[in-house]
Amino acid sequence: MRIGTLKTDTKQCVVGIETHFSPPLFVDLSAIDPEIPDSLKTVLSMEDGFSRCRSAFDYGLQSGDFIEGILVAPIPDPNKVICIGLNYRDHAIESNMAIPEEPVCFGKFGNTITGMNSPIRLPAVSSQVDYEAELVVIIGKQGYNIPQDKAFEYVAGYCNGNDVSARDWQIGKPGKQWLLGKTADTFAPIGPWLVTADEIPDPHQLKVELRLNGETMQSGKTSEFIFGIDAVIAYLSQIMTLEPGDVIFTGTPAGVGMGRNPQVWLKAGDHVEVEITGLDVLKNVVV
Repeated sequence: MRIGTLKTDTKQCVVGIETHFSPPLFVDLSAIDPEIPDSLKTVLSMEDGFSRCRSAFDYGLQSGDFIEGILVAPIPDPNKVICIGLNYRDHAIESNMAIPEEPVCFGKFGNTITGMNSPIRLPAVSSQVDYEAELVVIIGKQGYNIPQDKAFEYVAGYCNGNDVSARDWQIGKPGKQWLLGKTADTFAPIGPWLVTADEIPDPHQLKVELRLNGETMQSGKTSEFIFGIDAVIAYLSQIMTLEPGDVIFTGTPAGVGMGRNPQVWLKAGDHVEVEITGLDVLKNVVV
């Protein structure tokens, strides 16, 4: 099932999405089942959240009860945005970094989250803003000290993501302002919607691609992960409680702008597309 967050003139709601039509059709799930909340993060915290959503979606498709609006990030208000760095060997090499022996972790804040067709805003104080196509994991239930062989039980689903980075702050500043280089407003587009985990039989066999103005800049496969999703979840949950709606960026393949010769930086007017097998396409424009 594809499930997302839609903003209308009067409200924000959780919708089921039928993608066999262009444009997609949206079913307002709470209009059919009032027990479904208007927050996808809250839906994930419900024991029967997805089953209610599926039933409401099926009814909405049959009745033709559709709604119009603008998609925002599927989880617009995550408690945690966790990123895994250097999780592809070729990206570590292009970054002139050692191959990590354990996951390299950092975080973003909620201000970075934006959604489908929303702008990536360039800070006036940065001239080296880069793209990073990534598979994003959405956590579906609370867990601490999760065993690796149980990790996928805690995954609600997946979506596309772009770990946008101001390299002149992340790397170029004295002391390396890694946090500020990663956490500018709009620097974590995700979407266009969440695809539930049952729709993706093996998330370690997906193609990850980024196109900039129609040109393919990154093309990799999640089979190249140094640390798989289950290993990452087990590793993180040793030190923190993972909660429904937490967002995990899993790393980017080679081809980022910083690693190119000549280097490529995002500029106003650019169109960025992230496409991952089975997850459709996340589109953003740079302003």
